[in-house]
Amino acid sequence: MMKLILRLVLVSLSCGFVFGQGNAAPDEAAERQQINQAIVEANHSPIDIIAALEKHLRTHPNSKLRGEIEQLLAKEAMEARDSARIARYGVPTLAKTPNDAQLLDRVSSSLLNVGGKENAQKALEFARRLEDYVVHVPVPTGATAVRNQEDHDRALERSLLYQARAFAILGANDDARIKAELAYIAFPEEPSAREWAEALERAGRHEDAIKQMAAAFAITDSHATAEDRALDRRELGEMYRKLHNGSDAGLGDIVLEAYDRTSEILDKRHKDVYALDPNYGITDPAKFVLDGLDGNRLPLASLKGKIVILDFWATWCAPCRVQHPLYEEVRKRFANRGDVVLLSVDADEDRSVVSGFLETIQWDRAVYFETGLARTLQVANIPTTIILDKEGRVARRMNGFLPDRFVDQLTEHINDILAGPDGQAAEAEAAKTAPAPTRPAPVPVQLLPGQSLGGRME
Repeated sequence: MMKLILRLVLVSLSCGFVFGQGNAAPDEAAERQQINQAIVEANHSPIDIIAALEKHLRTHPNSKLRGEIEQLLAKEAMEARDSARIARYGVPTLAKTPNDAQLLDRVSSSLLNVGGKENAQKALEFARRLEDYVVHVPVPTGATAVRNQEDHDRALERSLLYQARAFAILGANDDARIKAELAYIAFPEEPSAREWAEALERAGRHEDAIKQMAAAFAITDSHATAEDRALDRRELGEMYRKLHNGSDAGLGDIVLEAYDRTSEILDKRHKDVYALDPNYGITDPAKFVLDGLDGNRLPLASLKGKIVILDFWATWCAPCRVQHPLYEEVRKRFANRGDVVLLSVDADEDRSVVSGFLETIQWDRAVYFETGLARTLQVANIPTTIILDKEGRVARRMNGFLPDRFVDQLTEHINDILAGPDGQAAEAEAAKTAPAPTRPAPVPVQLLPGQSLGGRME
């Protein structure tokens, strides 16, 4: 997104507007047009854009647009995974945008990759700034609470890991060991486990280093490559044989113990994450737990044996307001049945607006938030009605609605499911000879944020 914004900024250079500034001088406008043309001709290739912009800076060494060009160069270098250029252009860019967390992350890493004590000192400074930013930025809650918390914890791990590596290069091994341990605590993964082990080895704590390197080798980490695992195994073997007269005897027991230990750590983390989102990792809609407006939680599994009608709506959805009283008519039709449940499921990203909306429009407060269920059921537009049968399986889906027919259609769907397979087969046979009904114009549906009419998340 930031790369796109920066490109659009430079595309707008020919019009003379940058960050809200007024019309540019003629010579500056011409330069802006020249840059814009170079970007267009690069055809979205980061390597070609970098080459074009660097050529422009060589031709115009005193360009008034140097800061903006370097900012775009830093972003394009990140796209190209070019550590040298990320460091070269990222450092001056961070002087202008000091709270760009992504750039702080990538510049810290790139400086360490480039190497040298001077770069390590700079990396240490940027990594500390990244840590300070991550620690103080609020972690968003809601439907993506788990992903947000994991992104936060991984970013904290990286900021501490960069500091550990920088301290190691600078010869401050005690500081390196402490930062590596904190990184592993922040988010236990293979890189921080290995960094901690190497710091322990440098400190002469060989037994502790072996245990931690075994953890690096054994820990479940989907980001660790085969090369990472091979390096862990090689270093672990070297550490162990150095202490045991060249023998690997007993090493397997240490690896098994490390596997049990890291599994316990990850299990605890999983439980902590589950407390944030009970739906974490669940793909079966019938196993979802919905958050209620007033703080209660509803496990859909508790409704097994009942037909469940899910009404997906949002406060900003005008057609939903038209449809709402139609649901109430259906609810009245099945009021005497204990095996038919209608649930109002709100799909707003900002949950805080829902209570006031319900009060203003005088709707019932028996509302649940979708809590990720919309994504699982591929609800791409609203209003959408989904009916789960008594086993929790999706039995019907109604995208949008026909105002004149909705109550009868939904009633028919419910009765079909109540009748079971035999009743549905009989009705299907009768429908073959029935005249085709006239269809009134449907009410338009509205897309959920970040989704498309195709029914899939973008």
